[in-house]
Amino acid sequence: MTGPRTQAERDAATVEIMFAVVTGALLAALLFFVCASPALFSDLGGAAEKAWLTTAATTATAGFAARVLQVLWWLPRKRRG
Repeated sequence: MTGPRTQAERDAATVEIMFAVVTGALLAALLFFVCASPALFSDLGGAAEKAWLTTAATTATAGFAARVLQVLWWLPRKRRG
């Protein structure tokens, strides 16, 4: 792009960023719940429960990052090219 961006382009970028963050957060919450279910709904020992919760947090973080990158970086390039 050359020159200053229009108000419509700035608004579209804002909407795209918010969409990425909201859908990333929803995906992260879903992934955390699915991965942490054994720790939340069963009686595990302390070490096993901590392992499940750590795995759930790691998976949720990776899912969030992947979704945000997909929306903000890969999809606009795919539309252009």
